[in-house]
Amino acid sequence: MKVGFIGLGIMGASMAANLQKAGFALVVHDIRREAAEKHLANGAIWAESPRAVAQTAELVFTSLPAPPDVEKVALGENGLLSGMKPGGTLFDLSTNAQSVVRRIHDAFAAKGCEMMDAPVSGGPAGAASGKLAIWVGGKREVFDRYRKQLDAIGDQASYVGPIGQATVAKLVHNCAGYAIQAALSEVFSMGVKAGLDPVDLWAAVRQGALGRSRTFDRLADRYLPAFYDPPAFALRLAHKDMSLATALGKELGVPMRIANMALEEMTEAMGRGWGHRDSRSSMLLQNERAGVEIKADPARIKAVFDRDGR
Repeated sequence: MKVGFIGLGIMGASMAANLQKAGFALVVHDIRREAAEKHLANGAIWAESPRAVAQTAELVFTSLPAPPDVEKVALGENGLLSGMKPGGTLFDLSTNAQSVVRRIHDAFAAKGCEMMDAPVSGGPAGAASGKLAIWVGGKREVFDRYRKQLDAIGDQASYVGPIGQATVAKLVHNCAGYAIQAALSEVFSMGVKAGLDPVDLWAAVRQGALGRSRTFDRLADRYLPAFYDPPAFALRLAHKDMSLATALGKELGVPMRIANMALEEMTEAMGRGWGHRDSRSSMLLQNERAGVEIKADPARIKAVFDRDGR
C-alpha cells in the first residue's frame, strides 16, 4: 500500500522519512519540490498535486502550517478530495481549527472517505526521533486500521474521541504550555531582580513539589475528582504565599500581571468562604464561569496512570 504525504517542512519531512524507514512506500507532494529531494532519493514518488497524491495512495497524511492550508489541500481545486476514491483516508497531522476539521470531515464523508484529525506534539526533535505524541480524533476503527503507520511516525499514538476532539486536546496542551511559559518568565524575572543567579534559582525550584511532578499530573489528585476537602494545602495558606510573592514583585518594580490575576482568583475564592478548602478550590471559579462541572471517577484516573505511568 502506498502512503501519501503532503507538507515536507521541518516537521513533515522527518515524519515522512520515518514512514520510509518503517518500510512504507511514499507518494509525496510539497509546494517546493526541493523539499522532497531526500525522500525521492530514498524511493518516494513525486506527485504534482494533492489530487495526484490521492489518486495513487489510499492513505494520506498532511502536515501543514495553518487551517487555510489544510482546507485548500483537502478541498480546493486539485485537492485531495477531487482525487480520492471511496474508502480513502486522510490523517491531518497539523494543528488545525476544530471548525475546519469538521468541515473537511463532512465533505469527505459525503464521498465515502474518512478524515481524521491527528495533531502531534514533540517538536522538530521529536519528529526526527519518532518520539511524538499523536492525538487522533474520528472513527476508532480507522485509528486501529492504520495504527502501524501512526506508530512509524510517533511512539505515543492515542485515540481521543470523535472528529475534532484531538484538535481540542492539542490546543489545550499548547495553550497551557504558553500560559505557563508566560508565568515562568514573570516569576523568574522577579527572582533574578531580587538577586538570585538564574541557574541557581532554576536548580532550586526544580527540586520543589511543582518541579518534581509532571505538569498535567497535578490535575489528577484534586481538580479532576473534585476533591477539595480536607485540603492537602489550604487555600488561605496559598493566598498568603501569593500575597507575599506579588508584594515582593511590587517592591522590586517587577510587573506581575499573571501572578496578580492568580491572586485575584484566590481572593475571590476566599470571599466565598473557601479558605479552609484545598488551594486548588479556586479553580472551581473558572468551571463556574465556563458552565461546566468536572468530577471524574477516581478509578478512571487510576487506570490512566496504570496504563501510561506516573
